[in-house]
Amino acid sequence: MTGPSRAVALEVLLRGPVSRSEIARRLDMSAGSLTRLTKPLVDDGLLVEVDSGPDQESGTVRRTRPLDINPAAHHFIGAKVTGDDVYAVLTTMRADVVDAAHKPLPGRDPASVVAAVSELTGELTARGTRISGVGVGLGGRVTHHTTVTEAPFLGWTQDVPLGGLLADALGVPVTVDNDLLALTRAEHWFGTARGHDRFAVLTVGAGVGYGLVMHDTVVDSPDAGVGLLGHCPLDPLGPLCPSGHRGCATAMLSKPSIRAAVSVGLCRPVTYDECLDLAAAGDPVATQVITASGRALGRLLAAVANFTLVRKIVLTGEGVRLAEVARAAVDEGVRADRAPSTAPLDVRIQHSDFTYWARGAAATAIQAHVLGDGLTTG
Repeated sequence: MTGPSRAVALEVLLRGPVSRSEIARRLDMSAGSLTRLTKPLVDDGLLVEVDSGPDQESGTVRRTRPLDINPAAHHFIGAKVTGDDVYAVLTTMRADVVDAAHKPLPGRDPASVVAAVSELTGELTARGTRISGVGVGLGGRVTHHTTVTEAPFLGWTQDVPLGGLLADALGVPVTVDNDLLALTRAEHWFGTARGHDRFAVLTVGAGVGYGLVMHDTVVDSPDAGVGLLGHCPLDPLGPLCPSGHRGCATAMLSKPSIRAAVSVGLCRPVTYDECLDLAAAGDPVATQVITASGRALGRLLAAVANFTLVRKIVLTGEGVRLAEVARAAVDEGVRADRAPSTAPLDVRIQHSDFTYWARGAAATAIQAHVLGDGLTTG
């Protein structure tokens, strides 16, 4: 697609169904130019005309038919790589999951990762589905959406050209991204933050992750995979994190830290869900730990909003149930660090699993396909 055609397709992908007049207005384009650009996109099956529904006043169907994307025109694979497994999804162009699969990693070396992603791609496309691209998300640093420079969970400390290795193996374009950035891209284009030009994503689970969208653009940085927000101080009397920071976000909010604190208090090992269940049932040890963690989470939400001036925050990750069990403490923490005159935060809790993270990787591939080389616009 040319630049103008790409702009039209992107507008319909993000806003559709949308009328031609609205597209022309938003792109500052004449009706004739828009007709010239949309006709080949409709003829190729990328765009479709949809019914606009009855007019509110007359009850008749409007004569103009809005345009929408044909989500089945292209399919994509998204893969989330952990230290032990690969989770993959097949999605439409709007990142709707069609099918999912996962397999254990046979090893943590690059060849094993390439083999696992390739096998899952073959499994998900076994019925003949053609894919337009593959996205891979993992915890670590990635440059140019192809080279992994650091991946702690895999033990990679030197540059790995993962995108190139997979592209050679699969024969389709491959985009590699930090998993948190990929998740943020999915929320921006296809998730609960769709239509918002500024918001934050906060994840709690094995660690603490953070993504930010400002002016309709995902804020990217070479340090995105370092987990900088995990070192944010929240409680001067809190426990130590593995890096020796007392009461930081990792020490207060990560699943391993919460499990360790409750296990020490109860003198027996407990799972993360058991910690939350015990707190909900009123166990004094679990309640104290979960309440402190909930208050710390509220302070972290307030810090994110105070520093970035966003009002909308998507809270997700495998440990997000903490925000529900400790809701009163979370609210208390937010109030403690927010001026009373500020607007209330719009915090959306999004339960997730590894399929959700794989969908984020697919969204990165979709963006690369639509935008070309740069993943910089919304």
